[in-house]
Amino acid sequence: MNNTTNPLNPSYHSDENFVHENYLPPISYNDLSDEAVLEEIKKLKVELSNQVMILGHHYQQDDIIAFADATGDSLQLAKIAKNSQVENIIFCGVHFMAETADILTNANQRILLPDLNAGCSMADMAQIRHVQKAWDYIQLVCNDSTTSHEELMTPITYINCAANLKAFVGQHGGTICTSSNAKNVIKWALSKSQKLFFFPDQHLGRNTCFELGISLDKIVVYDPNKLHGGLTAEQIKFAQVILWYGYCSVHQGFKKEHIEHWKKTDPERIIIVHPECNFEVVQSSDLNGSTSFIVETLKTAATGSKFAVGTEINLINRLASQFTNISIVSLSPYQCLCTTMYRIRPRWLLQSLISIKEKQYINVIKVDEEIAHYSKIALNKMLELSL
Repeated sequence: MNNTTNPLNPSYHSDENFVHENYLPPISYNDLSDEAVLEEIKKLKVELSNQVMILGHHYQQDDIIAFADATGDSLQLAKIAKNSQVENIIFCGVHFMAETADILTNANQRILLPDLNAGCSMADMAQIRHVQKAWDYIQLVCNDSTTSHEELMTPITYINCAANLKAFVGQHGGTICTSSNAKNVIKWALSKSQKLFFFPDQHLGRNTCFELGISLDKIVVYDPNKLHGGLTAEQIKFAQVILWYGYCSVHQGFKKEHIEHWKKTDPERIIIVHPECNFEVVQSSDLNGSTSFIVETLKTAATGSKFAVGTEINLINRLASQFTNISIVSLSPYQCLCTTMYRIRPRWLLQSLISIKEKQYINVIKVDEEIAHYSKIALNKMLELSL
């Protein structure tokens, strides 16, 4: 990394916001069968039990979850990482989650991501230079000498973003949200300023703001691919909420027609979806909420209940296997799979464990110090608002 580059400057690209220490491309271990890989992981987990903690996001496949010391959604895993003291954390998730763990943990702790190609398409839709340009334009349009920047607008980023966007909101008086705490965070933001600038997921922003009583005509979408985001100055001045154009490719796959199918063919089946789904899907569903909300709802459902669930397929299949007293199916007839989560495979987990054993650490995620400083301000505010 060029030390002369300001990491918070618009010229600083999101793919440069962390350093990979001793990176080696994943090796195949072709001499080991799949079964042998699993056996080696079991042995190394025992051998390194005091040195390693494995975190597994809910969307991971079962052969990874089987080795996780803790599982959860983004908020749960962020809290676990923050409160841990173990020297090495292998984060079986995607890159923004590993970055968050590095920011929240101590300097003597090490975060390893089994495959550096495990990214997030939603996170990639928001680049710091584009967000900064949008921020500057909105401030210019709404310029009022009697109103401070913080009174005018608060930036909130969904946790599904690069670390330099977390730093951006930390530097501008904003914070971060997850799907679990979005209501509390957005209420806090709107209590302190006239407008909300929310990125990168338009659907979580729209669904949450509408639920909080903000009318759709007060919500606009900024598209960085269009001049001035595709918005007129009048639209920006009138809006209370300005959303980024981003979305989750997995939850985008659920359609209102899927709900209509289940309502027609099995009207007793409860439709429960994640708020990253689009507005009409959320409005047509019976229940909506974060991954942890979905898990808890199914866990406590009455025996014999039936659900069609709008979220990632690995989690749906795991819940269906776990809670056999109820019926759980995917809302969509198609496999809504998070392909970047799928990149975390047992062979790469084994590679991470071997690197720890041999002290030849690979795929270590280390966030730039200045970015980490401002990101931590935003993350700590998020955790405070989540209490």
